[in-house]
Amino acid sequence: MVSRVIPVENFDLIIFGGTGDLARRKILPGLYRRFCAGQMPEKARIIGAARSEMDNDAYRDFVRVAVTEFGGKTASEANVLEEFLQRLHYVPIDARGDGGWADLAKLVRKDVVRAYYFSVGPGLFGDLAARLTKHGLADDTVRIVVEKPFGRDLASAKALNQALAEHFDESQVYRIDHYLGKETVQNLMAVRFGNMLFEPLWNSQYVDHIQITVAETVGVAGRGGYYDKSGAMRDMVQNHLMQLLCLIAMEPPSKFEPDAVRDEKLKVIRALDPVDHHHIVRGQYADGPDGHSYRDDAENLRSFTESFIAMRLNISNWRWAGTPFYLRTGKRLKARSSEITVVFKDAPHSIFGAEEGRHRNMLSIRLQPNEGMTLDVTIKEPGPGGMRLLDVPLDMSFADALGPDAEDVPDAYERLIMDVIRGNQTLFMRGDEVEAAWAWTDPVIAEWEARNDVPKPYEPGSAGPEDAMMLMHRDDRRWREIKT
Repeated sequence: MVSRVIPVENFDLIIFGGTGDLARRKILPGLYRRFCAGQMPEKARIIGAARSEMDNDAYRDFVRVAVTEFGGKTASEANVLEEFLQRLHYVPIDARGDGGWADLAKLVRKDVVRAYYFSVGPGLFGDLAARLTKHGLADDTVRIVVEKPFGRDLASAKALNQALAEHFDESQVYRIDHYLGKETVQNLMAVRFGNMLFEPLWNSQYVDHIQITVAETVGVAGRGGYYDKSGAMRDMVQNHLMQLLCLIAMEPPSKFEPDAVRDEKLKVIRALDPVDHHHIVRGQYADGPDGHSYRDDAENLRSFTESFIAMRLNISNWRWAGTPFYLRTGKRLKARSSEITVVFKDAPHSIFGAEEGRHRNMLSIRLQPNEGMTLDVTIKEPGPGGMRLLDVPLDMSFADALGPDAEDVPDAYERLIMDVIRGNQTLFMRGDEVEAAWAWTDPVIAEWEARNDVPKPYEPGSAGPEDAMMLMHRDDRRWREIKT
């Protein structure tokens, strides 16, 4: 299979926080893999900028270690790695002062694509934006990449948007959510809008309900300080799960273009009904045989922060009225799994008799691990003895379907960074989209705080609190099993 790759122009990518954990684990190894794939033009450069005092050689040593550890199989190609490292430069910088900015201004070129990656906490976004302008490093052609969390509520999100808007147009700001860079997430749009088979059925007339699950086996140890102030609602639902919900529920955009796609996503968020507290389950993992409780990991023995959340949502528009969406996400669950399942309604009449029970078609889109899709269809069970029905999966994993080409599929950060260089904002969140998500999320959190809501304990390695199972059982539905 020959893939069509849109070439990129020469660029200077400046990574603020260039020695941080995200840069070390994701950004720099991802750029190296794109270099190995031939997607980095001859004169493209990467410039690290951080507080640490080091020169170019020391930074290249830092990146060499990072790529060797996180770069995958191509990291063993020493000659290629050394060629990549020659593209790297480093400038010590003071984000809140003037130190290092003159040196950076001398280094950055004006005749290539310039992208500034804010791989730092949101508290520094405004400072960096102001200093880029002050030192002549910003004009209407540069691009700004900002990481989540983009605020912790509507007020702070508006403040961050305003801080960036003082220096940059919305068309220059790329709010990155790595979930949108996953191959299978983008395939949601291809499956829906590229196949006549599914789109006519993608509505409340034929869909019984939709489940979105993002389950993790890890706890919060090592990042408990951040997580305890955030919780699953702010850390996962407001951004990752909300984005998946938008892609699965949105109307067909007129074109596959950034604003056309993001307009339709925004309509979904604005159509969300307020969620009743009876339709939300909050959980917190308890002591388990193989590890500490959430409170131990968060180092807060009186914490009421949720590490798990499940909820039922309704979208008030013509396409989805009456079709519930069930979302769940949590830490220390039985398996690492991200999956969207579209459960279609029963046939209006069964000619095979009530004894055959319920048989439903289900389309499951696996985001991780083993990315792919499964369509469950009903067939006759082989053998004599009458018409006995059986549900079987039509399974397509990318690894099986694409063969060796599946290994070359870029990870989320690789794809999204290259989209920044190309100037393609389709897979990035717009400011009004972020604010709309917080406007829906804030009242839910405020109600928990007003009621002094206490999360339900659940055993590590389980599927979450029993109340989450009951959330579905009350509607005569079942969660799709989180498979190990």
